[in-house]
Amino acid sequence: MAEVRRPVGDKLVTVFGGSGFIGRHVVRALARDGWRVRVAVRRPDLAGHLQPLGGVGQIVAVQANVRFPESVARAVQGADAVVNLVGILAESGKQSFEAVQARGPAVVAEAARAAGAGRFVQMSAIGADRASRGLYGRSKAAGEEAVLAVYPDAVILRPSVVFGPEDQFFNRFAAMARCLPALPLIGGGRTLFQPVFVGDVAEVVALAVSGGVRGGPQAYELGGPEVLSFKAILRYVLKTTGRRRLLAPLPFGLARLEGRILQLLPNPPLTADQVTMLETDNVVSQEARAAGRTLEGLGLAPTPIEAIVPTYLWRFRKAGQFERTRQEA
Repeated sequence: MAEVRRPVGDKLVTVFGGSGFIGRHVVRALARDGWRVRVAVRRPDLAGHLQPLGGVGQIVAVQANVRFPESVARAVQGADAVVNLVGILAESGKQSFEAVQARGPAVVAEAARAAGAGRFVQMSAIGADRASRGLYGRSKAAGEEAVLAVYPDAVILRPSVVFGPEDQFFNRFAAMARCLPALPLIGGGRTLFQPVFVGDVAEVVALAVSGGVRGGPQAYELGGPEVLSFKAILRYVLKTTGRRRLLAPLPFGLARLEGRILQLLPNPPLTADQVTMLETDNVVSQEARAAGRTLEGLGLAPTPIEAIVPTYLWRFRKAGQFERTRQEA
């Protein structure tokens, strides 16, 4: 069934970080709703994949970097709404948690307010907490506070781990299972996650930009229909890809030491800060459920991993798309 699109209107939304994993789905949802979308990214020349997501001229990429206020100010000129999706999983050079996730949101929010944008949506993460032992979690919390200081009615979204065709979660472990004899069961695999589909997250962003989500200091926590342990997730990946691999328990202390070594590499598969974050469950809180600040509270039915993940993990099977045929033969 073809996707129903609304006619393109005169409303403009600027999306920072719109060329990334979550960003491309957000841009698609906004374009579908008839918004003119200005995508603010560090490398506009690498954002060509966004053009087919909307009509001719509906999506335009511009250069901006949250570390440079002048570029941010240019990107939000004339915008009716602003979405900030910029975030990093590991620090690299000048792209630090402090610069990107703590100070960056303040720069974007202040520029958006000066430009007269009426709505602001900030992408954060479950685990954002000033008291977090992880620098990632503390920087996310600082970013939230900076945005709310400028936009008290901003919509703050905290997803659990996000899955989808281009994710760095299920895809990463499936890739590891293809070439390694064992997968590391960090902390015994007891950490809990509530994987949420990227399409569901994008729907909430689009709803918020259109004024359908109540803003304020309390964040919305977005999780899928199932709470799964890290061990259960690895088992699911192995089952889906048809691989048999040992799950090797790795204590947090040793994992943190390994992370310190690996984080010296470009695009590290693991960092010490990520190990620290794994010591805390990544699930929707009871407080968010009680307040209705969840997908279900917004009237959206969370998508289960079984409906999506197999559609892109098939490429990690020994025979790829033909693996199922061989098994059934």
